[in-house]
Amino acid sequence: MKPDDGYIAYIMNPKAGASSSKLTGRRFRQYLVEKGFDVRVSITTCLKHACDLATDAAVDYNCAMVVIVGGDGTVREVAHGLEGSNKTLLVVPCGTENLLANELGFDKKLKTLIETFEVGYVKPLDLGSANGRCFTSIAGFGFDGQVVERVSRQRKGHINYFDYFEPIWRTFWNYKFDTMKVEIDGEEIFEGRGLVFVGNISRYAIGLKILHYADFSDGLLDVCIYKCTGRLYLLKHSLITVLKQHVYSGDVIYRQGESISISSNSDRIKTEIDGDPGPTLPVQIDVIPQAVNVMVPVGAKPAGIRTRIKRAFG
Repeated sequence: MKPDDGYIAYIMNPKAGASSSKLTGRRFRQYLVEKGFDVRVSITTCLKHACDLATDAAVDYNCAMVVIVGGDGTVREVAHGLEGSNKTLLVVPCGTENLLANELGFDKKLKTLIETFEVGYVKPLDLGSANGRCFTSIAGFGFDGQVVERVSRQRKGHINYFDYFEPIWRTFWNYKFDTMKVEIDGEEIFEGRGLVFVGNISRYAIGLKILHYADFSDGLLDVCIYKCTGRLYLLKHSLITVLKQHVYSGDVIYRQGESISISSNSDRIKTEIDGDPGPTLPVQIDVIPQAVNVMVPVGAKPAGIRTRIKRAFG
């Protein structure tokens, strides 16, 4: 990309991320300015505002690309705003998990961002739509949704991994495993008690490879269902997932599809999308293939468990 190709819409969430990741965002902006690019900074006031800013950039002929400095929620809304446009998106990871950025191969280093921008390697990114709400990464139903709902209720500004410990502990002891029904492309594949994950990327929190075969560019969403009736089953599933053996378990159903519906007779089941509280059941999920063009590091791979823990605490 050259400076005369157009301006760069630089969208920043001031609340996302620790000071170090925000500093990387500022330094990358400085690098672009020093290279002669017209960088137009916009500060988000809420998630909807982030989507609106991206929508404006998507239809502006003079805008060449969009850079987003933010966490998973902000990235999701910017991707939603760019859906269907030819504008390229570059993610500067902030926030707690940075699920999509980790999947794309970013590591929060300024050097990686600069090299990615200079090489300009672009891949298509599928999106998911859950009852009309866009998501880039993973939607969870059941235990996971309950944890996110607790964290969201207690949240005050930026959060870190420690903010999840107490909600996970409380949910572990109090969660009721209600029955859910899952249909994929019109076929019922499960009805019973368990945990359900639907997503576009392979790795979830702290790098757990829940959606083992997911590819964010293949036009499909991956579905992983853990048959689970109580705490002992939950512990077993957690262990085999860490060991990357869950897809071979008889208590796990793994499928791919373009259209997924999840319903339940219970009104207690919580949902989450990209780490934020999701819509209430029933939920209809559809893939939006190749919705956004994203700039990615050449040859990079998703960060695993050890790498993410080292980044978080080291």
